[in-house]
Amino acid sequence: MARNDDRRRALADAGIAVLAGEGARGLTHRAVDRAAGVPLGTTTNYFRTRAALLQGLVERIGERLAPSEEFLAANAHREPSRDLFADYLRNIVDRLLTNREVTIALLELRLEGIRRPEVAEIIGEWRRRGFAADVAFNEQAGLPGTAREIALFHHAIDGLVLDSLTGPLLDEEPLERVIDALVAGLLPG
Repeated sequence: MARNDDRRRALADAGIAVLAGEGARGLTHRAVDRAAGVPLGTTTNYFRTRAALLQGLVERIGERLAPSEEFLAANAHREPSRDLFADYLRNIVDRLLTNREVTIALLELRLEGIRRPEVAEIIGEWRRRGFAADVAFNEQAGLPGTAREIALFHHAIDGLVLDSLTGPLLDEEPLERVIDALVAGLLPG
C-alpha cells in the first residue's frame, strides 16, 4: 500500500482524540476508525498492532507539542538569560495548555504506562529522548541550568500543567508569575 502521510497523521489525531476522551482502555483500532470517519480496518492498515498505534500516537503528540519555527527563530538571537529561559518555559506551558486534548492524551499514556510495561517502554523512551534534547538545547543556547535543573523544571511544569487542567490551587495566580517564581527558585543565580 502506498504511504499516505496525511492520512496517517489524521488517524493519529483521531487516536489522540479517542485517548483524551475515553482513556487508554477506549483506544482501539475500531474506535480510531470511527473517530476519523474512515472505513473499519483503515487504522489497522497504517498501524498494524496496538504497539504500532501507540508509537504513532506518541510521535504525533511530539509533533503537535513541538515549538513553532517562528517562536524558535524569534528567540534564537536573544542574549541567554534567566528571562529568556522563563520565556521558553512560558511557551512550553502555553503549548501544553493550548493543545489541551493532546496534553490529556499524553497524560493518559503516562498513566497507562504504570499498568502496562509495553506502554511504559514506548512513552519512557520518548520522554528520555525529549529530555536529552531539552538539555542539549539549553546547553547550545547558552541558557542557565544543568541537566538537574532541567529535570526539576520538567517536574514543576508537569505539576503546573496537571494542576491547570484539573483545577488550579491558586485561581488568581497568573501562570506568568508562577513561572517567574519557578525560575527564580530553581535556577542558580
